[in-house]
Amino acid sequence: MDFSTEFKPLTVQPTEIEGKSFEIITEEIGEHSFTAEQYPVVQRIIHASADFELGRSVQFHPDAVRAGVAAIRAGKGIVADVQMIQAGISKPKLKKFGGDVNVYISDPDVIEEAKRLNTTRAIVSTRKAIKQADGAVFAIGNAPTALLELIRLVKNGEAKPGLVIGMPVGFVSAQESKEELAKLDIPHITNLGRKGGSPVTVAAVNALIRIAEEQVAHEEKIST
Repeated sequence: MDFSTEFKPLTVQPTEIEGKSFEIITEEIGEHSFTAEQYPVVQRIIHASADFELGRSVQFHPDAVRAGVAAIRAGKGIVADVQMIQAGISKPKLKKFGGDVNVYISDPDVIEEAKRLNTTRAIVSTRKAIKQADGAVFAIGNAPTALLELIRLVKNGEAKPGLVIGMPVGFVSAQESKEELAKLDIPHITNLGRKGGSPVTVAAVNALIRIAEEQVAHEEKIST
């Protein structure tokens, strides 16, 4: 293929591009403190953001990866704070485990209730989600108020998520909401600072789905 430029890509094959990207990430990140089960998640976060500072700031509860993979394999599904996350998650792969991606922020009843209470739709949608998604993976990359509300509900014993991926981006309450999540003794993945966002949250979810697939493939190989 001729791009009519002086620069020529190393390859135009998707799998080769991804593989080369991961090689570069591993080479450039150097020494790190992530475990063997955590690093694939960090690697995909860096791959999605090209941001090593963000990648190095990721924090894991000790049970985060295990709990997230278990929830996916059990078909608990994903609850997202915004449609952008829903769009990015590999839904066909998730479907193999019986799970789906749900987002409630644009539901008419959520919009109406948020107006009535003069609060954010993210808060109201989180309240709705916990009633329908016990044990699910909550993926929050955009709305700090959704994360803070989920934290409140967990503290009150009203919510029992299988895993919370809390990586909202922004200047108002984003950093603080993640600091509060890091204090909770429940499975969670978060990061330090203002950075984050839907793309890196999606990357973390897809990494867990990939790990779940690899586990199943390994188990099937052993059983044959």
